[in-house]
Amino acid sequence: MARKTTYVVRALAGAMVVALCGCSDFVKKTDFDSAISELRSNDQKQQQEIDAIRQEMQQKFAQYDAQITAMQGRISVNTIAHFDTDKSNIREDDKKKLDDFANIIKAHHTDAVITTEGFADPSGSAAHNKRLSQRRADAVRDYLVQTGGLPAGQVRAVGYGEVKNRQVVKGAHGDEGQPNRRVTIVTDFLGAGSMSSSSATGTTSG
Repeated sequence: MARKTTYVVRALAGAMVVALCGCSDFVKKTDFDSAISELRSNDQKQQQEIDAIRQEMQQKFAQYDAQITAMQGRISVNTIAHFDTDKSNIREDDKKKLDDFANIIKAHHTDAVITTEGFADPSGSAAHNKRLSQRRADAVRDYLVQTGGLPAGQVRAVGYGEVKNRQVVKGAHGDEGQPNRRVTIVTDFLGAGSMSSSSATGTTSG
């Protein structure tokens, strides 16, 4: 995060220098230092907000045994929803987690970009599992919008199928593969989210 912060500060500082040079023949050191100080203060404030939201999520989701991670301006809530084999409907016991998530976002950071990431276990064809994972991501996105009250333009969905490097239990399917049949939610506080892709139907799946 520190490396990214330094890069952002330098980039914005450079842009400011160019802008100021267009207005005058030189940039006053006091103006430059003041601009840098403001940028760093804003970045520090944002990080404090992210840390506070992460702590609240950890408290809220401790009862669900959900893993919360934060890095580079993002917070990821892993395994927020699980699915039965070849199903994309949200389980009743997962809806409370989604309600809690939506309430935290509405209360603290209404301009964040939310991406629901869908996954499947490796049973069935790779093409179908990709479509199935998209339907799972779409289902969670729709719930957050229609029931959770988040703006539709704020929540996006992407399906990753059975991608091997994102499987919780490598190669597992059936009862043992439930951890792989999931949706993870990524909250991007820097405004960079993943675009959603269209869903489709299929035959067999993970």
